[in-house]
Amino acid sequence: MIKKIIILIIIFVGVILGTYLYLDKSTSKKEAAKKTSQKTTEVVNEANKTSKGYTIQVKDGVTYIDDVLIVNKTYSLPEDYGNGLEKEVLDAFNLMKADAAALNLNIYISSGFRAFKAQENVYNKYVARDGKEAADTYSARPGFSEHQSGLSFDLNTINSSFTNTAEGKWVDSHCYLYGFIIRFPEGKEKETGYKYESWHLRYVGKDLAKKLYNEGDWQSLENYFGIESKYLD
Repeated sequence: MIKKIIILIIIFVGVILGTYLYLDKSTSKKEAAKKTSQKTTEVVNEANKTSKGYTIQVKDGVTYIDDVLIVNKTYSLPEDYGNGLEKEVLDAFNLMKADAAALNLNIYISSGFRAFKAQENVYNKYVARDGKEAADTYSARPGFSEHQSGLSFDLNTINSSFTNTAEGKWVDSHCYLYGFIIRFPEGKEKETGYKYESWHLRYVGKDLAKKLYNEGDWQSLENYFGIESKYLD
């Protein structure tokens, strides 16, 4: 009888000890998995931040940084993206155009939305004329053009002659009031990847436009957010 009791006690202790060891191992695995998950999350979070700490998100192939659509030589758009200038952009432009007209200034959109295929034709034409290296300094490759975003357009002459006109000077110092920026500012070629274009405007909204205007010393989107604009090849 006593032997049976001793055996039962041994079995009971064994079950308790086994359960404890199992739970301990299980807990250790969960903690290890949790730590691994935390490390993975940290890596992902770091990978989705710009050098200045802004959040990068990709939605349906389109890149946004703090909800601002980004397209340059690093960040592209899907081939089927876009179908025209956004209404908000047109509304802001029409207001700016009306205010300019009140000052006897004539500004107009010479080149607005450009689909992937249209940009491909434009870019290839420039490559054929000037070579790829030169074309890349002033024309975007298909899929990498702001014109496809529906947020950008070119004004008037679409060349440097616009810069020193009354219209060009007014646009440079007033477009931010309507939510537009000089997308490729003077002296910022290494940041944007493109030469200075006084005629190329991009809509970003009034708050960000004012920051980028920077009291007349235009910042590039690349410098502001801490991103690059470089093709992989």
